[in-house]
Amino acid sequence: MRIPRYGTRHRQHGVAAVEFGLVALFFFTVLFSIIDWSYLFFANLSMQHAVREGARYAVVGRSDLAPDATPGDRCAAVREKIRQQSWGLYDRGESTTVFKTIDAAGNVVTLGSGSCYGANQLIIVEVTSHIAAFTPFVRRFFTNGEYDFTVAATMKNEAWQ
Repeated sequence: MRIPRYGTRHRQHGVAAVEFGLVALFFFTVLFSIIDWSYLFFANLSMQHAVREGARYAVVGRSDLAPDATPGDRCAAVREKIRQQSWGLYDRGESTTVFKTIDAAGNVVTLGSGSCYGANQLIIVEVTSHIAAFTPFVRRFFTNGEYDFTVAATMKNEAWQ
């Protein structure tokens, strides 16, 4: 009768699985954190692009993109242009758009709801948004787990009528 020997070879069963579990936890945490940070920066850059396109649309005085409820409303048309250019991030982030200008004294003034800009006037289109982070590890870096950011574009209006 042979007595089983429990040497090093028999004690190594399952060690590879345990090591893989420890390393995989770290690896996937880093991998998904990189993906999450990349998404947040992509959202910021996409909204910056959308605001720049909205400002370009605004400076020529067009309003053909205004929703049916507000035909001829330039502010609504600019918001719609930003919404179209944002790849859905404008609605996902519950974004708000503010129109500002610079008065004669050099102060930044928020324009009222009746007028968003005038001819030969500087216009500042500013969008504030927030995007939720996907991974719990990245959420800890932000208040309520959401990345809050503001993007803006400043241009001078053309002399349209």
